[in-house]
Amino acid sequence: MKLAWRVLLAISAIGFSSAQALVNAKDVETFTLDNGLKVIVLEDDSIPNANMYTFWKVGSRNEVPGITGLAHFFEHMMFNGAKKYGPKMFDRTMENHGGRNNAYTTEDLTVYSNWFPAASLEIIFDLEADRIANLDINQQVLESERGVVTSERSTGLENSNWRTLSEEVKGAAFRAHPYSWSVIGHQSDIDSWALKDLTAFHKTYYAPNNAVMVIVGAVKVAQVKQLATQYLGPIAAQTPPEAIRTIEPEQRGERRVYIEKASVSSPNIMMAYHVPATSNVDYYALTLLSDILSSGKSSRLNQQLVDKQIALDIATYLPQSFDPNLFYVYGIAAKDIDAVQLEQALVHEINRVIKEGVTEHELEKVKNQRLVSLYRTLATIDGKADQMGTYEVFFGDYKKLFNAPEDFSKVSVADIQRVAATYLVKKNRTVGVLAMQEDSHENDL
Repeated sequence: MKLAWRVLLAISAIGFSSAQALVNAKDVETFTLDNGLKVIVLEDDSIPNANMYTFWKVGSRNEVPGITGLAHFFEHMMFNGAKKYGPKMFDRTMENHGGRNNAYTTEDLTVYSNWFPAASLEIIFDLEADRIANLDINQQVLESERGVVTSERSTGLENSNWRTLSEEVKGAAFRAHPYSWSVIGHQSDIDSWALKDLTAFHKTYYAPNNAVMVIVGAVKVAQVKQLATQYLGPIAAQTPPEAIRTIEPEQRGERRVYIEKASVSSPNIMMAYHVPATSNVDYYALTLLSDILSSGKSSRLNQQLVDKQIALDIATYLPQSFDPNLFYVYGIAAKDIDAVQLEQALVHEINRVIKEGVTEHELEKVKNQRLVSLYRTLATIDGKADQMGTYEVFFGDYKKLFNAPEDFSKVSVADIQRVAATYLVKKNRTVGVLAMQEDSHENDL
């Protein structure tokens, strides 16, 4: 069944119900192999290409102290050779057939994506089957990649004030849950990974029953099913990973961290508030609150802090996650503005939402922005594959993607004020300050 995807870039001019009719969940087919791998397929002949996304349900959330960083490590390892396609042959073979690929790791997922001419579908299945079933995990590769990850970690912390701050803020905000460490892991763990750690981790988490595969493009469902069964069907399922049992205890008071970094030219502030998991109904209101605060030059924080030269830049960030996570607010102080002034300005704007709420105009604007962004994403086969997989893993069903416009449309100005008053409060806040030199606080003692 060919899908007639249409993109309406002037989506803000129409209602959500009309926009929802532009996509149809009935055009999507799914099947599950005997080994538990769920495959989602959408035939789309808009271009003669196809995309394959594999969402592995493993991230830093599935690690424990001593082996932190392993999920990110396997993002690297999966390109380092297997039984049939040896070192460097995964990329070379794919490129020789007109394809390319990428991968990323988060707190919850490791995601691999392949883009290729639809005629190369079978070789892509062969490549994926080889590295899933026969990945070459040996000491030489471990030592090589240990060095690569170590370099990536040190360079990232040196070059990114956001990463430097977030690592410390996460560590303070979470005292029990594995979201407390960064995806790249602790350096001492990276230094001490052992081959047995890698083997056990790979067997547990990189099994077909722990993944969802999404294929969108000029393919036929029957063809995908035949190739998936042929190449991926023989890979054995494994005992499902144990559930994450740790529940982060309620935060009962503000926490603060300070980081001194000589290369910082002006203070950076990060504030993080505990919020529910993505599957919670408040996700939609929190997302729109984030947009109202920081999306575009007319957003509240831009108008009140950047335009008034209190901050050079601001941002908010709400990660998608399986478990309750953090809502981040970030600012970089403008010239002659100290950390206290910047923090007070950020808190003032958040408190203004709590006390006064937001306007209908502000909410309608960010709803329209969300809708335009969604349909622009769905204009490409890559965007369709990515979004269907994202909704399948975080919301429990890819079909919820097609309800997203309606779910966002239901959010009211009262909802925005309610979630701000519920979550963005002092006792639920962790503040991180990054500056060249800490204030003396001579009178503290």
